[in-house]
Amino acid sequence: MQFGIFSVGDVTRDPTTGRTPSEAERIDAMVRIAVKAEEVGLDVFGIGEHHNPPFSSSSPTTFLAHVAALTERIVLSTAVTLVTTTDPVRIAEEYAMAQHLAKGRLDLTLGRGNTVPVYPWFGQDVRQGVALAIENYDLLHRLWREDVVDWEGRFRASLQGFTSTPRPLDGVPPFVWHGSIRTPQIAEQAAFYGNGFFANNILAPNGHFLPLVEHYRQRFAHYGHGTPEQAVVGLGGQAFIARRSQDAFAAFRPYFEEAPVYDHSRSLDWYARETPLSVGSPQQVIEKTLEFHDVFGDYQRQLWVVDSSGLPLPAVLEQLELLGGEVVPVLRKEMAARRSPTAAQAPTHESLVRARYGDGPARQARPNPNRGDNLTGAVPYQDGDEAGAARHPVLR
Repeated sequence: MQFGIFSVGDVTRDPTTGRTPSEAERIDAMVRIAVKAEEVGLDVFGIGEHHNPPFSSSSPTTFLAHVAALTERIVLSTAVTLVTTTDPVRIAEEYAMAQHLAKGRLDLTLGRGNTVPVYPWFGQDVRQGVALAIENYDLLHRLWREDVVDWEGRFRASLQGFTSTPRPLDGVPPFVWHGSIRTPQIAEQAAFYGNGFFANNILAPNGHFLPLVEHYRQRFAHYGHGTPEQAVVGLGGQAFIARRSQDAFAAFRPYFEEAPVYDHSRSLDWYARETPLSVGSPQQVIEKTLEFHDVFGDYQRQLWVVDSSGLPLPAVLEQLELLGGEVVPVLRKEMAARRSPTAAQAPTHESLVRARYGDGPARQARPNPNRGDNLTGAVPYQDGDEAGAARHPVLR
């Protein structure tokens, strides 16, 4: 099982000092947080995608490629990649490039986001959100698996004989999670393709997302990818940890009380009791996370938000020390002891390469010669697919 953190990249006033960091300070802090996550032994660092203030995370691929150069082991992911308002051709090319730079340590979570105005900003209609998510991923799926793609759909210009470059590292696309907090069609989509399903398990009451997860598991089996327990599930969360419970509540309370994401008709104590928000000592966070297993069964990835709502960098780094040093080691043992022997393992680039090639060599894409922008051969790659050549006997 993988444990890690994700950031939404908010640039928020610290209510204890009254100071709002600059965007430059916040971006630098997020880099330091990502590097620290690896140092303390976490498995995953993820970042969201937003295109409006007060968020700074408008370009996840740029950020993750930079972090990849500063780290060696940690898996880099997105908390959301906006599949509805980002051209799937750009997603295919940018994330394949980032995957190469990260030497395979990259995957992504596709979602619709929660900012309605982003749709017209990128020329789309929010009323078509689900249809966009379904069609755009269908194209992305093909772009990563076919060297030559013909495409015609509702929401973008058609493609004829198109090749997305670079090809995925080792011929294996980045693993895709489909994230949703309310939409059965997205859980269905994840199941259809045999991809992962990520339920951002925050803010709502405990167990709120179980129907979506169960729907995904059953449909995963229906489409022939394995048993329901072999489906690949990720859960989000939020945590604030201190060595003593009362210190955690006292330190986090001012941030909770000013953070706009919470319904402030409810108290911090209510949220910590009735929702997946984990506030307390390391042992309390361990116990709360084990309750997620009790509700959802075996799952493959647990991510927490630890840096939102204006928390200063020193406090976040302290959180990571406690998370990596005292919480996650215990959770690894406890989750392993509870795990069914037939449950899926967390996907990695290495496991996906083995699943595709076994002990054989992985693909290393080598383009055929070209003249300017035009191919001189029938297919773009030396080991290109014959189906592409048949569809396009002359690509010059």
